[in-house]
Order: sequence, then C-alpha cells, then structure tokens
Amino acid sequence: MGEIIVAITGASGAIYGIRLIEELSRIGRKTRIIVTESAKLTLKHECDYELENLSSIKGVILEDNSDIAAKSASGSAKIDAMVIVPCSGTTLGKLAAGIGDNLVTRSAVVSMKERRKLIIVPRETPLATAHIENMLKLSSWDTVILPASPGFYNIPKSIDDLVDFIISRILDQLGIDNNVSKRWTGEEL
Repeated sequence: MGEIIVAITGASGAIYGIRLIEELSRIGRKTRIIVTESAKLTLKHECDYELENLSSIKGVILEDNSDIAAKSASGSAKIDAMVIVPCSGTTLGKLAAGIGDNLVTRSAVVSMKERRKLIIVPRETPLATAHIENMLKLSSWDTVILPASPGFYNIPKSIDDLVDFIISRILDQLGIDNNVSKRWTGEEL
C-alpha cells in the first residue's frame, strides 16, 4: 500500500482535513500532510489547532508546502491518492490551469499526470462561474469533486456528525471500508 497525501488549504472547513487525517491514522494508513500558509491561519481560527498537533498524529509525515522536491511531488513515489480538503477556490483555479507553484499544487498535478486518485473537497458557497468551470475541467480529467455538503438523512446530532458524513464519503472514494457515518439502508422511511 502506498501513502495518501492530505493537503489542507485556506478555505473554511479545516476540521474536514483534521478528521480525515485522524481517521487515516486510526486505520493505520501512512499519510503525508501538506498545509498552506492560509490553512495555518484557518486551523488556528476555526479549530484552535496548531501545525504541531498534526505532526504528532501517528503515521503522519508533515511536508513543507514550499518544498516542491518533497516526496509528495514525485511521480515515482509510492503514493496511492491525494485529497485536498478543504480546497480553496485559488487552489482549484491553479489546478485547472495546470499550475504547480507549491507542494500542494505540484503534488496534485503529479497525481493527475500519474493517473492517481485525486479528490478535491471544495467548501466555497455560493460558487462563482469560474469555480464551476474549473471543477468541470478537473472532473473531465478524472478528478473526484466531492463538495463539503453533508447529508441530513442520518439525522445528525452534532457538527461532528456532519463532518463525519463527508469523511465517510472521502474514505469511500479512496476505497477504504469504513463506518464513520451512518449509511442509508433503504428502510428509514
């Protein structure tokens, strides 16, 4: 099994990135983490979370977003997939233009060229036409666009329930069996 890259960009919703990293650690998946400068601010503001907290999670390797020579940017590295969660509109636009000017965007472009699973979790709302066009372009290149739009059929009781709904969907897309969130059975009504 190769590693999974998780990138956290500056869009609101840093909790999604943290929860995904925690769940990947819990199931024993080795994870490379990249955090943008804006994401450091969002982690602190939204979650009261410091970068050191991420590096202390078991199985996590923290990479510097300015280091485009890091393992995550290599086409020959044993990387299974990359998830950008949350994905800012700026990162989305750079990827749609093929711009790899930092480790997050470089790793994502490498993932696309290597035909690795790339999952982008946009958290913007409302969406500008540019966002929609960029998502369409990336989707046509086999990128999974998984908006942070939680379902409510599982009758969530907390913010954690809403977050875990999205984490479960990301894990599903990664092919990782999970029970992070309650699933629809068809017998609810």
